[in-house]
Amino acid sequence: MSIRRKGIEVIGLTGQTGAGKSTASAYFRERGCPVIDCDGISRQVSAPGSRCLAALTEAFSPAILTPERTLNRKALGGMVFGHPERLARLGEIIFPFILEEIQRRIRSLERQGEPLVLLDAPTLFESGADRLCRRILAVTAREEQRLARIMERDSLTREEALRRMGSQLPQAYFEEHADFVIENNGGSGELAEKLARALDWLREGRDTPA
Repeated sequence: MSIRRKGIEVIGLTGQTGAGKSTASAYFRERGCPVIDCDGISRQVSAPGSRCLAALTEAFSPAILTPERTLNRKALGGMVFGHPERLARLGEIIFPFILEEIQRRIRSLERQGEPLVLLDAPTLFESGADRLCRRILAVTAREEQRLARIMERDSLTREEALRRMGSQLPQAYFEEHADFVIENNGGSGELAEKLARALDWLREGRDTPA
C-alpha cells in the first residue's frame, strides 16, 4: 500500500540492470523533474566513517574495503550476487539507512513546494521504497541486450554479469507491479518517444497511461 502525500507526488523509477533506467532518469532530470538518486544515496550512507560502512564491514569482513578504507562495491558485489542469503543480509543492513535519507530528501523538496519528485531506485521493491510512491515507472529490456550493456558498463565478465542479473527480480515482476512499463529494445529515438509519453503521463497526473 502506497503512502499518499498531500504536498508532493513521489514517482518510483526502477527496472532491471542494463535496461536503461539511468538514461530515463537523465531524460526526466533534463526536463525539470527533481530526481532522488538512490544509488548516490547508497554511496553517501556507506561513506568512510559511517555507521552503515561499519556494519557492512562487520558482516562481510574488511575484504570489502579498499586500501583507503572506502567501500569496494565490486568486491562486495562479488560476495553477494549469486548468494541469496548474503544479498538479503546486505539489504537488511543498508536499506534502513537509504530509506531514512530518501524520506529526508522528500520532506526537503516538499518544503520547497515541488509538486513531483522522481525516486530513481534500482531496488525500489526490495527496499520497501515502493511504499513511498504514488505511481511506479519501470524500464525493461531483453536479456541479451542487458547482458551486453552490463559487461561493457561495469567491466564484468559474462559470468559476473549473469550473476548480477540473476540476483534481481524477474521482468514479469516489474510488468505486474509498475503502472507504466517502458520496453527499451530499440534505438535511442524509440526510447526518447516512449520517455516523452511517460513524462506526459507523469505531469498530467493520470492513474493509467494513455
